[in-house]
Amino acid sequence: MDNQELQNDYKKLYEAEREKTEVLLSKIEESEKEIEELRFKLDRIKNSFAWKLSVPLRKGLHFYEKTRDRLTRYGSIPGLMRKVRSKIQERKNMKRHGTASFPTPEEAKSQRETVFEHKVKFSILVPLYNTPEKFLTDMLDSVKNQTYENWELCLADGSDHEHAYVGEICAKYKAEDSRIVYHVLDHNYGISGNTNECLKLASGDYIGLFDHDDILHPAALFEYAKAINETGADYIYCDEITFEGDSIDHMIVLHFKPDFAIDNLRGNNYICHFSAFSRELLDEAGVFRSAYDGSQDHDMILRLTAKARKVYHVPKALYYWRSHKASVAQDINAKTYAVDAAKRAVHDHILDVYGMDAKVESTRAFPTIFRIRYPLLEKPLISIVIPNKDHMEDLSRCVESIVSKSTYPNYEIIVVENNSETKEIFDYYKALEHNERIRVVKYEGDFNYSRINNFGVSFAGGKYVLLLNNDMKIITREWMEELLMYAQRPDVAAVGGKLYYADNSIQHAGIVIGLGAHRAAGHTHYKDDKMHLGYMGRLCYAQDVTAVTGACLLVERKQYEEIGGLDETFSVAFNDVDFCLKLRKAGYLNVFTPFCELFHYESKTRGMEEGEKLRRFQNEVALFQKKWRAELEAGDPYFNPNFSLDYSDYTIK
Repeated sequence: MDNQELQNDYKKLYEAEREKTEVLLSKIEESEKEIEELRFKLDRIKNSFAWKLSVPLRKGLHFYEKTRDRLTRYGSIPGLMRKVRSKIQERKNMKRHGTASFPTPEEAKSQRETVFEHKVKFSILVPLYNTPEKFLTDMLDSVKNQTYENWELCLADGSDHEHAYVGEICAKYKAEDSRIVYHVLDHNYGISGNTNECLKLASGDYIGLFDHDDILHPAALFEYAKAINETGADYIYCDEITFEGDSIDHMIVLHFKPDFAIDNLRGNNYICHFSAFSRELLDEAGVFRSAYDGSQDHDMILRLTAKARKVYHVPKALYYWRSHKASVAQDINAKTYAVDAAKRAVHDHILDVYGMDAKVESTRAFPTIFRIRYPLLEKPLISIVIPNKDHMEDLSRCVESIVSKSTYPNYEIIVVENNSETKEIFDYYKALEHNERIRVVKYEGDFNYSRINNFGVSFAGGKYVLLLNNDMKIITREWMEELLMYAQRPDVAAVGGKLYYADNSIQHAGIVIGLGAHRAAGHTHYKDDKMHLGYMGRLCYAQDVTAVTGACLLVERKQYEEIGGLDETFSVAFNDVDFCLKLRKAGYLNVFTPFCELFHYESKTRGMEEGEKLRRFQNEVALFQKKWRAELEAGDPYFNPNFSLDYSDYTIK
């Protein structure tokens, strides 16, 4: 055997062992994630009421640690007390959205007397099935008490003979109000079939979907008629409250929703109640499909919004979702088939829209909060652009984590050297020369983050550009795949991941404009623990956001160039937010995915800049506010106006 054959054999052996190592490393990573989730579930148990009741001494034993952690998070005892006071106030604020929000007699009279140019007729569909008497009368009364009076209530009753009182109650209400249309079904057709039977009774030009055990706010139809007349919307939805017991003021959850966000809807049926849509839109999308029973609403909402001309969100709690032992509001296990139906609905929707056979999986947050794995249509070259000045330790850690952990095969690294001075960094650059994936290019001007990145991108050969800070460390081995699966879609531009500080608290999970003391932009869920589920599970599914941080941002090269790259007038701050706003203005979506995870070693204890740096920051705040005044005044579409802009944790105003 000659030397060449021997080298070939060694090479094959090396490749085989390398592949085995990659498989083992992937298994280790998955095991680590499983361990982390099990620890999270254990923490949930330990923090439960029963646990605390059984071991009250635990509170005392951990008092010091908890106080220390909270002080670390909020900065001081006054900071902690401000947060406590805000939470107490938030509980008080919740009550504003219950019966206290109902119109006064004067307001109700004014709403009844309002004359709209388009006098919309709403057909409210309610399939009945063995509805408890209290739930039924509450539902019927909430429709009868609507301040907007051009409606009809279409009831299709599939109840069995043991629940004959359902028909008796409906007959009584029908005799009192001719707008109530009641029909007894010859048998139970299931939730979709029964709803379609309701539809046959409807004569309105807008259809509303209402569950038989829930309650409508008295002004719900008035607000919807107003929205239709002002915006021309053909699909409308609102915020909602989950309550238990006999009063809507016994609130469990206040769900304040974003404006229409398609990726949120795929990951979680956040729209849910109360949906109303035009008859024309329904005729185009089609009726309810029994194959998706249990999640027939999710399937219908995906189809309707895909064809809607204007989806409008009324940012008011106008629907009250009753939680009881047989309801999905209390326990999805009451209708386990709903999970599989929802997965099929999302899968089939994605297949229809993109032709992609995506995988839809439940997450740790909730069985119907989904992780979606889009298949990669191709594996194009990704150019990772990393600006750097000195900081050899940060850069080497970042580069080493990319090289050692990344499973994506087709990438290059472009380090943009910016006026470094230390010998060790230039020695490190020299050591990088052996790696053909890595290039160091020299930028000699004054520090300007935007200009440095634009300079680096000019050397990029990839179809996609990945802006990355030098103080990052990769956690997720498939981090580039997780970003690319969204960036490859024609409707998406910037995609960002979930970033943690070294102590596992969250540094970045999406950016909201107007958030923070300076009212320019801020990060949501800032400094929350990495295992936190987020508001309504938002830290557990990919979603549309206004902006993502430039510390880790993937975008197609042609989109980067289409909007002129980073605006160099923002030399340090807000260049990434400005960049993302330009992409949105060009018609693209920006996406945050929690399934791409990295450490960001930026100091979270770093205080406000001083002197010249502070003046520069203030100037860039003013520049950002002037440039995007209209967007700031309108409010972030993905951050409900009922939330305070003083906090990153979705505190209610």
